[in-house]
Amino acid sequence: MNNTKTNTNPWYWIPVLNFASGLPYAIIISVSVIMYKNLGINNEDIGIYTSLLYLPWVVKPLWSPFIDLYSTKRKWFLAMQLVISIAFLIVGLTIPISNFFVLSLAVFWIAAFASASNDVASDGFYMLALTKDQQSFFLGIRSTFYRLSLLTGNGLIVIIAGYLEQQYGDKTKAWSYTMIIVGFIMTAITIYNYFTTPKVEPNTKENELDSTPKVSFGAVFKTFFQKKQIGLALAFILLFRLGESQLLKMLTPFLIDEKSVGGMGLTTQDVGIIYGTFGVLALTIGGILGGIAISKDGLRKWMLPMILAMHLPIIGFILLSHFHPTSIYYVYATVIAEQFGYGFGFAAFMMYLIYLADGESKTSHYSIATGFMALGMMLPGMLSGYIQEYLGYGNFFIWVFLATIPGIILSRFLIFPNDFGKKTD
Repeated sequence: MNNTKTNTNPWYWIPVLNFASGLPYAIIISVSVIMYKNLGINNEDIGIYTSLLYLPWVVKPLWSPFIDLYSTKRKWFLAMQLVISIAFLIVGLTIPISNFFVLSLAVFWIAAFASASNDVASDGFYMLALTKDQQSFFLGIRSTFYRLSLLTGNGLIVIIAGYLEQQYGDKTKAWSYTMIIVGFIMTAITIYNYFTTPKVEPNTKENELDSTPKVSFGAVFKTFFQKKQIGLALAFILLFRLGESQLLKMLTPFLIDEKSVGGMGLTTQDVGIIYGTFGVLALTIGGILGGIAISKDGLRKWMLPMILAMHLPIIGFILLSHFHPTSIYYVYATVIAEQFGYGFGFAAFMMYLIYLADGESKTSHYSIATGFMALGMMLPGMLSGYIQEYLGYGNFFIWVFLATIPGIILSRFLIFPNDFGKKTD
């Protein structure tokens, strides 16, 4: 069987397959925060328990080899998408129950592990089913539909929930129906992928024995931790998003909480429109421009400007939390600036991870690096609710801004080629 190309038109399956990676992530990591806030869960519990949902992406490198060793990538991602579909349906059914928080979190955990596994299988299938030229051509398509899935989750799904809240006057019923809708959407996506994705892998391992030397699982980790500056690099990866990890968990509660407790008093629909539409568009534009800038001049020139672009918009939330302007357009402007800066600045961080992973076993090393990145998001996020409750929103955003300083300082000591990432003729 030919594992380098397929007769199935990639346009039929690549967009939806990548949409199926982003939508569960958006629901589990972002939309769950909005849901729990509207259902009366306090900020401390939201911070710690929704941050723990990052764990599957943290430890993903540890079990990803099993996806290579057992069955096919196609069977893996179809099975995981089915698990995700069922999980969201169950979450919707548990919301009306009295102990819904514990039950829904347990199901979200299952969905999170399935989603991380789906990502591994989908990425592997992409490299297996397409030629090198096709992989390069469809790279932008993959990114576009992944971002579109984030727009759907953070925007359309939240707007639907807000609409149902107004229709029923019952947030429990609204979010129960919303999660059931998400479950049916994922079911439809799974069925579509079943019929459109090509069968390009053998069901046995007989064709996998060749003369290419295999790198052992332990050797992959050993060589990663033998890289130059690895201690400094890991410290940078863990601390770079120290501020952002806390900001992301408490932004939605800040926007939804009443002004009497320091919030902005917005509705669920407002949040869906602001963050899920304008925010994601600004994020996408920032990411595109960040990639263009690095490809033009190299990473060294843009590292510090991009990091500053990513962190300075936090000042906007400091101002919002202290002055509470009545016009919603100030919130729009702040979120657009923050998301654009995040997209623009995050390009530099991801390019450094690519540099760190470069060399033998680059795919596995990149997976390990992103695992540490997820850990840097999970641990501070777990404490964000407690810190916010102790400091109040105004002082919390000041703390978040100060938390960005260690990452900025460490970035100045990183050693990498000045023109790394620069496009060559």
